[in-house]
Amino acid sequence: MLSSAMNPILQSLKRASTVILGGLAMICVAMVCAFVSLRIAIHGREVEVPNLAGLSDADAASAAKDLGLNLSVENRFYSPTVPQNQVLSQLPVAGARVRRGWQVRITESLGPQQVSVPDVTGQTERPASLILRRLLLDVSGVAHLPAPAPSGIVLAQSPPPNSKGMNGPKVSLLVSDDEIAADEPAYVMPSIVGLTVGAASLRLADAGLHIGTSQTPELTQDQTDAAPAETVAASTGAATITSQSPLAGHKVTRADTIHVTLSN
Repeated sequence: MLSSAMNPILQSLKRASTVILGGLAMICVAMVCAFVSLRIAIHGREVEVPNLAGLSDADAASAAKDLGLNLSVENRFYSPTVPQNQVLSQLPVAGARVRRGWQVRITESLGPQQVSVPDVTGQTERPASLILRRLLLDVSGVAHLPAPAPSGIVLAQSPPPNSKGMNGPKVSLLVSDDEIAADEPAYVMPSIVGLTVGAASLRLADAGLHIGTSQTPELTQDQTDAAPAETVAASTGAATITSQSPLAGHKVTRADTIHVTLSN
């Protein structure tokens, strides 16, 4: 009697479990389909970044637009090998996969340096900036120095007049300020990369700066840390400076230590 009474209950439980398992299976299938559809939708909107190096800016913009990408010019540099208005480099790199609408940043060539850097020292800041811009040069930074001279006069510039071998069309200015002189006057760090230590020391001496440390082929770091600029210059001979810290255009004071790395 008990067994016959339990049979309908067991059958009901079995049917219920079958329905539940079927429902769970349908839910799993639906989730898998949704996941696959989402991946297809995402990857369907992805494109491969084309190689823009060597293209003109117009052709690069057209190639990017055809793939639904946006193009922006991040920097412009002089190049003795790549003609003007052609792409020097890009980010993301060619072959990377990105979504449509992604921004591709390029560096554009200005061709070989042809402009001669004018001497704007003694000018007020605004006319000096206008002179530079007429020559397609950019004012990359302006530092102010408390000085007895009238306010707003360009005291120094970097790179100096008639500089050759510039990387980009950027000029930094040091402008006088009529405020009371500070304890540590500030200067614009000039570019000394490519110079010998002796030539760099002479350029820095004009602003009362000096090379504090250097990494040289002949001297260890401990030796160069303890050596004055004159000793370093004498020990390195014709070795040229390959990097500097602080970088050109940064504000420095006479208390700052200037680090350089020299070629072998």
